Amino acid sequence: MPRVIITAPDQTPQPYRFQLDRHAVQLGRGPENDIAIHCGSVSMRHAVMERVAGGYQIRDLGSTNGIKLNGEVLPIIPLQDGVTVMLGDVSFQFSLNDEEKYELNREKPAQEAPATAAEPTPVEKKTVSRPAAHSGSRRPVANSDNPLQGFLAMLVFVVLAVLAFYVGFNIRHKKETHQNLFQSMSNRGKAAEPTTPSAAEGEKAPE
Repeated sequence: MPRVIITAPDQTPQPYRFQLDRHAVQLGRGPENDIAIHCGSVSMRHAVMERVAGGYQIRDLGSTNGIKLNGEVLPIIPLQDGVTVMLGDVSFQFSLNDEEKYELNREKPAQEAPATAAEPTPVEKKTVSRPAAHSGSRRPVANSDNPLQGFLAMLVFVVLAVLAFYVGFNIRHKKETHQNLFQSMSNRGKAAEPTTPSAAEGEKAPE
């Protein structure tokens, strides 16, 4: 059971014990308090000792002289084994035995592991994303890192362009002449060849 010793000026220390499941113990000068303290520096309803997860705390109830820890006035003071809190001029000493400490420690939430400096990791290789090509463009992009590959890509582009030009021109020519371009070029070649006189024409006719 937690032990509380109340020591008022010029009075005999008064010990009190409470069960661990006790949720609140009110302290003050009024007779309605759980611990009545007969001292003029203590308010009628001075403070309350409260059960919290993993331990206790003492909370000021708006008293005149407040509650102090090491001379500092605080609204709430956590109660640990051996701590002494002042209520006005009255000493409030709190203590626990080993079994009570063990039980209270089991109630405390798991403490997060202390943050440790992260080990340096290798610098990741940054990848530079290239802007996407326009959807309407089919022109291959030459890779500046490989000149031969760029040349081949350009050559393929030129061949495709010439082929497309030929197909388009041939279709137009066929509509106009009803012959494909290759036949027209062949016919023109034959028409340009000189005609050789026949052997009969080469002979002189008898007089």
